[in-house]
Amino acid sequence: MTYTSKTIIFNIIGCVLLFSCKDSPKTSQKESEAPTVTSYQKAPTLTITPIEHATAVLQWDDITIYIDPVGGKDAFRNQKEADLILITDIHGDHFSLSTLEALNTQKAKIIVPQAVADNIPSEFTPLLDILNNGDSKERFGITIEAIPMYNLREAAKDFHPKGRGNGYILSKNGTRIYFSGDTEDIPEIRALQNIDKAFICMNLPYTMTVESAADAVLAFKPKEVYPYHYRGKPEVSDVLQFKKLVNEKDSTIRVVQLDWYPNEEY
Repeated sequence: MTYTSKTIIFNIIGCVLLFSCKDSPKTSQKESEAPTVTSYQKAPTLTITPIEHATAVLQWDDITIYIDPVGGKDAFRNQKEADLILITDIHGDHFSLSTLEALNTQKAKIIVPQAVADNIPSEFTPLLDILNNGDSKERFGITIEAIPMYNLREAAKDFHPKGRGNGYILSKNGTRIYFSGDTEDIPEIRALQNIDKAFICMNLPYTMTVESAADAVLAFKPKEVYPYHYRGKPEVSDVLQFKKLVNEKDSTIRVVQLDWYPNEEY
């Protein structure tokens, strides 16, 4: 084959290769990599609505929680139906069977101590979770722990004997909320840890003094404390004094005052 023939053949091959490369799809570095998916997690939301005295409604993300529902159906007319109901004790300011019967509880789970369960009709049995002091249960992604609540003073021991009622800690996604129920400054409260929001009772003769409540809070150091259940006889507990006692010794604890007695003036 002559030099000229070889040159012509090589040129033809080169053209074929050139056009083949142009027709081949180009893959960039970005296209060859797996796509990056960015997930956005909705920030948790928590709304606390005081109803009265010891009764509250929590809206925690899409879960509605009733704490010690009393006051009849009308007390909850502006609230969503409960997913979770927590009852601390048998006394009428914590447990109202007529209120429970008036509410739509078909989708709810009801957390109670045994003493309360003993006073609830059998038609509620499928809805009940009975917790004794120290027990826990997870419902709707929320862990509920039953915490002791009782009196220490001899004159008050019959009001709330040890083991009958429950305080509760609710935990979800690292947030821990404590409701004291009716109690005095007991060792089990002082031993609490990592509490974000603490609802603390303070009324005589049934629970504890403002001073005892402040001492208890200073022992377990919640991030926020909500005085509640402070109406008493013969006087109303001084929640401003409670705030002063707490913040004089620990200014990092935020004392939050909500309106627990909307129908009364003091």
